[in-house]
Amino acid sequence: MAKQKFYVVWKGLKPGIYKSWAECELQIKAFEGALYKSFESFEEAEKAFVSKPHQYIGKPKSTIASLIQGHKPIIPSISVDAACAGNPGLMEYRGVDTESKKQYFHNGPYRNGTNNIGEFLAIVHGLAMLKKHNSNLPIYSDSQTAIAWIKAKKARTKLEMNAENKDLFELIQRAEHWLNTNTWHNTLLKWETEIWGEIPADFGRK
Repeated sequence: MAKQKFYVVWKGLKPGIYKSWAECELQIKAFEGALYKSFESFEEAEKAFVSKPHQYIGKPKSTIASLIQGHKPIIPSISVDAACAGNPGLMEYRGVDTESKKQYFHNGPYRNGTNNIGEFLAIVHGLAMLKKHNSNLPIYSDSQTAIAWIKAKKARTKLEMNAENKDLFELIQRAEHWLNTNTWHNTLLKWETEIWGEIPADFGRK
């Protein structure tokens, strides 16, 4: 009996971890520039998914090649991002239209937060907003960590709650509750900063 493998799709129709080649193939077959790899255990796959794919499959010869192949962001879509002054520090997040940069929401600043928490909350906010409007638009984030947290339906932060960020942790709990009590059909996509530049929702404070 063949040993089960686990397939990580970093870049595809729906990035994630899949338990069969058939499921994996559906995500990469018609996707230009797909990035994927098989692993012997789920633990290895999970670790790889939250890491940069080129640690496992090697860097492409040139980002120019991707541009020539016409790999561009999906339009229409929304993009989300977070900014944090310190880590932890004052954190805020927002969501915008990917093409026009029209702002759909902006929350914060929250005290004693982290960038990953902001990215996580921004994606959940975007999912809830799109569901309210019966929209299946994809969501771009430049945080693979936050995307992994969404798939796990839990913010796996190591930040500890204190008097300053108690309200922020209540927001995290509400976001986790929403993820566990709702379904959605929006695709979560990694924004390719090296190819496309900063994500449209970027706060421009680097």
